[in-house]
Amino acid sequence: MMTKQTHSYHMVGLSPWPIIGALGAMMMAISLLKFFYFYNSVFMFLSLIIIFLTMYQWWRDVMRESTFQGLHTNIVSINLRIGMILFIISEILFFVSFFWAFFHSSLAPIMDLGSCWPPCGINILNPFQVPLLNTAVLLGSGVTVTWAHYSLMENKFSNANQSLIFTILLGLYFTLLQMMEYFDASFNISDSVYGTTFFVATGFHGLHVIIGTIFLFICWLRLKMNHFSKIHHFGFEASAWYWHFVDVVWLFLYMSIYWWGS
Repeated sequence: MMTKQTHSYHMVGLSPWPIIGALGAMMMAISLLKFFYFYNSVFMFLSLIIIFLTMYQWWRDVMRESTFQGLHTNIVSINLRIGMILFIISEILFFVSFFWAFFHSSLAPIMDLGSCWPPCGINILNPFQVPLLNTAVLLGSGVTVTWAHYSLMENKFSNANQSLIFTILLGLYFTLLQMMEYFDASFNISDSVYGTTFFVATGFHGLHVIIGTIFLFICWLRLKMNHFSKIHHFGFEASAWYWHFVDVVWLFLYMSIYWWGS
């Protein structure tokens, strides 16, 4: 029997996207192993298509629930904020493992590394060239995304639109500089523990920048379609939190791996 809802919580309906997304992620893990051993990338692209389609459909459903069905009440918004905070904490612990590996190897380098850090034979990148420029780019993007947030809270949608575009462009510029830096590096991921920790830590950070840029781009599209208001814009707020997290992680990466580690 149909009963009238007497609470402010959102009871999520049946959805196929969690199981399809999990299957896509499992396919991606298996296809990566297949690619590493047999250089076969067919299943990897297939799993990527499944993941991207799942993301699109899932995001579409969440936007529909929030914008058109009015299911994201104040209580639901509070729970979404708690969930986003817990997600960012899990991401922080994810990067802590990379810093742990870096400092474990750099504070007491073994004889195989020449008992010094950076290891013998590694020509490091100059921290005051492209890495410093990347730092300025990300700090600038943090300013523009904050500008967009305050503009949105003051109903200045034109300013929010402009500043959000600036943030997205700065994110793309950072990714381009990171790619150029990788191509110019004289070492690779298999060059001792230095190369491994460098490329794994900065590479995963670069992946988070790409994800954050996509996140902000989706918010820009929603802003153009008037999905946000002065008091109802948690989707954008979550993307701003994520972007500030990316900024802070980069500052620690720059100070430890690029500057101190050099």
